[in-house]
Amino acid sequence: MSRRLLTIAGVLLLLAGGASAEPPSREAMTAARKLVVTLRIADQYRTALPQLLLKLRPVVAQDRPEIERDYDAMTAPGAEIYAPYVAAMIDQIASVYAATFTTEELRQIEAFYALPAGQKYLEKADALAVASAQIGQDVSQKAADELKLRLIEALRQKGRKP
Repeated sequence: MSRRLLTIAGVLLLLAGGASAEPPSREAMTAARKLVVTLRIADQYRTALPQLLLKLRPVVAQDRPEIERDYDAMTAPGAEIYAPYVAAMIDQIASVYAATFTTEELRQIEAFYALPAGQKYLEKADALAVASAQIGQDVSQKAADELKLRLIEALRQKGRKP
């Protein structure tokens, strides 16, 4: 699962707890749905479907070849089975976005991500997150090493053995 997907899911869970009881306006929901589609959030779930079906196969089939064949035939139209869930997911995610941002903010965010720069960002976001995390770890390690050296030196100056 990509870091971006996990981040989005985490943010959505946090925001869902703080969402107001008043439902978002129809206009806000329309703008939010458009943003969710532009962000290609549902596409990430659709690409996860084959993996989900593969994980379920041994549980359902239990190493019985006749069940495996039936399972494969029944799950071939997996997208049809999954479609109502994807639609419900889009609506739920759109509700969180609509409760978090104003209609105008949703339009502005969607406008950015609809631009070539926004699409490029979406394509590169996972790699950027990985590179940024690695840089953060590297810098933190260097800072920790430097701090350790300074603390050891300070202890030595006080006559203590580190």
